[in-house]
Amino acid sequence: MAAMVVCLTILSVLFISLVFKLVFDTIHCYILIPRRIKNMMQKQGVRGPKPRGLTGNIIEMVTLTSQSTVNDMDGVHHDVVGRLLPHYVKWSNSYGKRFIYWHGIEPRMCLTEIELIKELMTKHHLVTGKSWLQQQGSKHFTGKGLLMANGQEWYHQRHIAAPAFMGDKLKSYSTHMVECTKHMLQSLLNEVKSGQNEFEIGEYMTRLTADIIARTEFDTSYEKGKQIFHLLTSLQHRCAQASRHLCFPGSRFFPTKYNREIKALKMEVERLLMEIIQSRKDCMEIGRSSSYGNDLLGILLNEMEKERRGGKFKINLELIMDECKTFFFAGHETTALLLTWTVMLLATNPHWQQKVRDEVNKVCDGGVPSLDQLPKLTLVTILCIYI
Repeated sequence: MAAMVVCLTILSVLFISLVFKLVFDTIHCYILIPRRIKNMMQKQGVRGPKPRGLTGNIIEMVTLTSQSTVNDMDGVHHDVVGRLLPHYVKWSNSYGKRFIYWHGIEPRMCLTEIELIKELMTKHHLVTGKSWLQQQGSKHFTGKGLLMANGQEWYHQRHIAAPAFMGDKLKSYSTHMVECTKHMLQSLLNEVKSGQNEFEIGEYMTRLTADIIARTEFDTSYEKGKQIFHLLTSLQHRCAQASRHLCFPGSRFFPTKYNREIKALKMEVERLLMEIIQSRKDCMEIGRSSSYGNDLLGILLNEMEKERRGGKFKINLELIMDECKTFFFAGHETTALLLTWTVMLLATNPHWQQKVRDEVNKVCDGGVPSLDQLPKLTLVTILCIYI
């Protein structure tokens, strides 16, 4: 009986200690650290809008953006900062070129001074990087890949991924790009022949860039690559919804609808990726192939195999999956937006559209541009720089 009392007492003390530690860590993380950072910045003359509880300035940002985008634009122009980032315009006018605002409990520093930005990006890039909220908000669809890595982890991952983006390797992807673009243009032509005269061009560009990245990343496993893309797109939307509540303690552990869907989608993505990776490894082990392949996945596996043979570390399959998800996310969305913006500018500037068309027809003689012909397309190059 006495032994049972002692055990219960010990368990009670441990439980109470755990609760106290949890409470202290929560107060320290959500109240004390933000207050210390705010005071430290104020002493250096850096001020900003007053944070509101656990949400910081998020509610004000959402309100201002909703107000600025409630109506359509009255025309096409490049002055979109006030429309898309009205909080930045408001706070920079109030607090100057250097100010701090709060994304939940995390401070965000805004800099517009070129020399300071240059110093930050060149001298301190290994001690800066993505914040905890950014990493938590995207960990399910990009994981610990290059996009979200910091410091030495970023440096190491960049070293592994660099061979995939060498000049010769990028040139070898051009065949896939041409094939996918032809397929997209043919689908547009078919729609025109059927009588359709209005298109949501962003959807076509998203499919185009997704097809290209699926080809360059997985090559022979292209069909599975397309499945992974659709799952990652859904996963991205779910993570964006769930990340709105990250500023509340423990929210990522709640069994909410979004958290359950995120878990299911993540498991399916990783299952498909593991099938592709395992098939490459099997081909190497039984001697059917001398390398893991020449696509992006194959290059990552080959580089990690070199590192393993050098005794640096063993192949990390989770990291490889995270890199694949990262390049899928980063490789198609930004490019699709750029292409959509380019097409819109050409559509609203018919004079430039005709000049670019004439140059392409002259240099390429009505055919598909080759790699050797690209440097001769001076107007297209100017357009790309301008955009």
